Amino acid sequence: MDFNTIMSEFFYCLIGAVFILTGLKALKDDTLACRSLTAAFWFVLAAIFMVGPYLPAYISGGAILVLALLTGLGKVKPSRGPGLDADQSRKEADRLGNRIFIPVISLALIALLAASFLPFGASNAIGISGVLSLAIAFFITKAPSRSATEEGARLMDNVGVTGILPQLLAALGAVFTAAGVGDVISGAASAVIPEGNLFIAVLVYCAGMALFTAVMGNGFGAFSVITVGIGMPFLIAKGGDPAVVGVLGLTAGYCGTLLTPMAANFNIMPAALLEMRNKYGIIKAQLPVAVVMFAIHVALMYFWAF
Repeated sequence: MDFNTIMSEFFYCLIGAVFILTGLKALKDDTLACRSLTAAFWFVLAAIFMVGPYLPAYISGGAILVLALLTGLGKVKPSRGPGLDADQSRKEADRLGNRIFIPVISLALIALLAASFLPFGASNAIGISGVLSLAIAFFITKAPSRSATEEGARLMDNVGVTGILPQLLAALGAVFTAAGVGDVISGAASAVIPEGNLFIAVLVYCAGMALFTAVMGNGFGAFSVITVGIGMPFLIAKGGDPAVVGVLGLTAGYCGTLLTPMAANFNIMPAALLEMRNKYGIIKAQLPVAVVMFAIHVALMYFWAF
């Protein structure tokens, strides 16, 4: 096992530890009627993250079915715990001011630098940035060490089962590709794209990415299917730059991300955390931006890829 793999396993174990803390938080809540089943959900999920590579495939698959069953039956509920003191929060906000945003900016900046200049891979770069940004947050806020575990479990509990939706949807994209969905889409696209008309091909590809992303809620899941079905035969095979087609195709899919409740971690979860009256308020605010960005993607791909 190489160093990068060991580092990835370490970060997966950290994530699993957060799930375990979330399950323990549920067990401690005497007012939660389904606390045992809620805790079971988080413990099973933690096991998948921590020891999944060492389990037989049928056991991992069975564990996923257990998670789906508990979620479908509505047995995974947020638990109560020590809440935030409003007066203390206001006092800390006044003390820290805009410095509170430094760890957030550091998270993105360190991830970018680590992915660009360190031989650890993009996933490990995110893990490295998370650990370093947490250290920066402790340095700035002077918070007690236990706050990392307590607030991490509280936030995970508030997010709930939608927190694992991106992983499931990304896996779904791989399943669709293996099942030949891309070939079906390619056959359908050939009926609407005139031979040699690159603009229509670009428009259909970007629209397919946006629409399929909206359905799946995940641009990465849609990318493998739509690129195999439309991008490669109708753009890259016609002389399009693979790098331009791939990058702009993926980000064109993100235009669909802005418009779908299926992208729960982007659009529904923030509305819940912000306690917005309209749970679709974020999607409505993003609609004009999505339309403009989609048009820009079509133009850039048409002029840059060929």
